Amino acid sequence: MGLFLFSNSAQAQVPLDTEVVATGLGTSLLVTYAPGDRDRLFVVDQNGRIYIVKNGVKLTTPFLNITGQTNGGGERGLLGLAFHPDYANNGWFFVNYTNNGGDTRVDRFTVSANPDIADLASQTNILGIGQPFSNHNGGDIRFGPDGYLYIGTGDGGSAGDPGNRAQNGLNLLGKMLRLDVDNGLPYSIPASNPFVGDPNTLDEIWATGLRNPWRFSFDRETGDLYIADVGQNAWEYIHFQPASSTGGENYGWRIIEGNHCYNPSVGCNMNGLEMAIYEYDHTFSPFRCCIIGSETYRGRSMSNMQGRYFFTDSCSNELWSFRYSQGAGVTDFSDHSAQSGINGSDTSLGTDMDGELYICSGSTLLRVVPNGMYLKVPHLFTGVADTIEVERCNPNQTVYLAFSFTGVGMFPVGQLGVTIMLNNPALAATTTANGSGNASFPIVPPGSLFDRTVWLEAVQNGQVSNVTMEVIE
Repeated sequence: MGLFLFSNSAQAQVPLDTEVVATGLGTSLLVTYAPGDRDRLFVVDQNGRIYIVKNGVKLTTPFLNITGQTNGGGERGLLGLAFHPDYANNGWFFVNYTNNGGDTRVDRFTVSANPDIADLASQTNILGIGQPFSNHNGGDIRFGPDGYLYIGTGDGGSAGDPGNRAQNGLNLLGKMLRLDVDNGLPYSIPASNPFVGDPNTLDEIWATGLRNPWRFSFDRETGDLYIADVGQNAWEYIHFQPASSTGGENYGWRIIEGNHCYNPSVGCNMNGLEMAIYEYDHTFSPFRCCIIGSETYRGRSMSNMQGRYFFTDSCSNELWSFRYSQGAGVTDFSDHSAQSGINGSDTSLGTDMDGELYICSGSTLLRVVPNGMYLKVPHLFTGVADTIEVERCNPNQTVYLAFSFTGVGMFPVGQLGVTIMLNNPALAATTTANGSGNASFPIVPPGSLFDRTVWLEAVQNGQVSNVTMEVIE
């Protein structure tokens, strides 16, 4: 049954804020998690360390320390980290860094008997790429849904790709690579790589024509690939590769920058090139210069953000998101900058195991959270007592906990002057916020709710919280 009577009230999506998770992380460049690990985040420090943040606390001893093997500065240093999908059993993780000579290395390590410290003696080189200049080193590495390791490489640096390496099929720079690190030493080539057997293109190459794909990501639900490619002097842009792709895309650099002719500056031949799905130029205020991707939100705590692709810029520190489909293109673009309170220099977006969104900003790790009344729902288990918390309530006023088993929606409530963002909501409980604006709801899910998905939202007179989705275990 419905929770309240209908009215004509309406509400836009819940605005966003950030909260500090940890500080003292050096020059943080990336945050990620190990498969199956809900308690720890791993933060890459450009200077050669990987820190663990465990349940919100930075551990003193780094998980990995290779400061003697790399010089962090400019666009060099320890740049990428990816955990093997079977990390729980094999303990493998991979790092991308520039060595003391400035060349790119991708190495494999194994965790030690202490799960919070890597075994330095296990270091195994997987791939080495010479770098002609100090910049445009790429750096991101990710395992795709297919289990293969994807490596984004920059064009080798300087300005304008003077060696035209991104378009040279016999050079690994300016590419997306795809390797099988489970079979063969140090790796093997997947038989499905698009250029296998092509004498004009190296077998490792999955896609060409990238300038500096600093960060890319796979949508964990759809398998689609988003590549945030840092432009030259005029444009920043995002490429999209559907999960159904068989590879072989040419994203155009240095023929085009974004969707515009670069070399030559007019009359370039764009035939066969993949256009960016989104781009922005450098003429805005605040000044924008370097796109920082990229994650598609698939978390629990902001259900109305599901499926939105988030990105930022390291010069302006603005935070944006949109939805994308191949049929409709980019839709529902949102600028979250005024709400986010981001300061510092944003270098990367990442997620935890639950899909919640984080930002590396200087030496600080930030979590993206709702702005306003904040509903915090723990992982719920049948027969286990727990507590649902609500922060930033109106003090000493009634708080309603609404729920739905059918998802998000829009349910106007005239008596309270709000719209509940649930489909056909019902009332779970009521309480009163204390003088500090906090409220709590004790809960013991019954066995009949095992494996049910529930959406929850806190409601007060004049305000609603974020919508949280939880699968009861």
